[in-house]
Amino acid sequence: MIQKDTVRFKKILVTGAAGFIGFHLSKRLLQEGREVIGFDNFNDYYPPSIKEDRARELIPFPKFKMVRADLSDREAMATLFESERFDAVVNLAAQAGVRYSVENPYSYVDTNLVGFANVLEGCRHTGVKHLIFASSSSVYGANTRLPFSVHDNVDHPISLYAATKKANELMAHTYAHLYGLPSTGLRFFTVYGPWGRPDMALFLFTKAILEDRPIDVFNFGKMRRDFTYIDDIIEGVIRIVDKVPDPNPEWNGAAPDPATSYAPYRIYNIGNNKPVELMYFIEVVERCLGKKAKKNLLPLQPGDVSVTYADISDLERDIGFKPQIPLEDGIPRFIDWYKKYYEIGG
Repeated sequence: MIQKDTVRFKKILVTGAAGFIGFHLSKRLLQEGREVIGFDNFNDYYPPSIKEDRARELIPFPKFKMVRADLSDREAMATLFESERFDAVVNLAAQAGVRYSVENPYSYVDTNLVGFANVLEGCRHTGVKHLIFASSSSVYGANTRLPFSVHDNVDHPISLYAATKKANELMAHTYAHLYGLPSTGLRFFTVYGPWGRPDMALFLFTKAILEDRPIDVFNFGKMRRDFTYIDDIIEGVIRIVDKVPDPNPEWNGAAPDPATSYAPYRIYNIGNNKPVELMYFIEVVERCLGKKAKKNLLPLQPGDVSVTYADISDLERDIGFKPQIPLEDGIPRFIDWYKKYYEIGG
């Protein structure tokens, strides 16, 4: 067993707190009575208005504070860590998006590499007890063995976004080795739900169908994704926050296991463990909206993978949890939220 007994961290930094996952995680931590320092640069990768609205939902909590700064600002990050002294850090801030990385590579370098180095340095110099950081299913890249296992090597990314996430895993391991910084990386699989990102498929499809515009369906609809509802993701993260990884005493450098280490380091998949074809996903959206989509069938885009499928056996074993909310429940919850948020009747 490589996990220590559960501890309960009281003061937590959540980077990307105005983002989709960061907002939901911050709210849950605050509801549990913990102190949360949120951190976000409110960039315009997608319209910042939804980020401002998410932040407004958090402001009423007395134990919440939002810091507006950029992860790549070394001085601001050092000052933040020194003045606040966090028990744990959950790094969710990142330049997201596979396709966007083809056109805007430097934004990924600045946030996902330089920014993450600043997080690691902050943790190192202020004695943070657990760093939890977002990785991505995209790190599996050219891997074709399914389901994707954290114990398989992931050395063939097919987008710069994926490469930066793989780099984060390597950087965190280095700090676990050099400085004993306990680090856990979480590979998220296609997260969806209320307050979701406007650049993601469910948001784009819902908006276009309601406006009678065609939707872009990549890989001619044969794409399969391990769609994972936001509440399942948050439950997994919450349980992992307080589970500090121990070194794996059985780790062997002659047959190295990528998911564990002789250092206090761990990688987990968090996915629904049930890949769904994109065409079926669209059918569920159509049923919920009571409208058919006009489909613009397109080939696979550069940087995209055709299938994602999470092996979550380690997650189940170590924290006793597996995602369980099916698409047929999750999509209606998103659409109910969407109609309320945009004040759409019917």
